Amino acid sequence: MAAEREKIYECEVKRRRVKTGGGYEPFWKVKTVAVALADSDTEFRCKDCFGEVKLLGRNNKPGNPPYVEHKSAADSEFCANGILFRKATDGREPKLSEHPVL
Repeated sequence: MAAEREKIYECEVKRRRVKTGGGYEPFWKVKTVAVALADSDTEFRCKDCFGEVKLLGRNNKPGNPPYVEHKSAADSEFCANGILFRKATDGREPKLSEHPVL
C-alpha cells in the first residue's frame, strides 16, 4: 500500500515589481502550481507557513496536476495545509515555519 502524499496545489512564487523610486523590489504572489510553471516561475514557498517546498508532478500526465509538498516534516506538522497537521488529533494550532523562505 502506497503512503499518502502531501499535495498542495497553490503556493507563493517570488516576483519583482517596479519601486516608486526606481528599480525593482521582490514580493510573493499566490498562484496555482500549474500557472506558476506555465509562467516559468522558479522560486516557491508555502502560502500558509512560508516554509520551503519541493515541486513535484511536473510531467503533465493527464489528470495529475503539478503540486508542491513541504521539504520539512516540522513545517508539515504545524502548517494548516500540511498533511501531518490535518492528521494530528492533539488540537495543535498552525504556526509559521521556523525557517521561512524570505
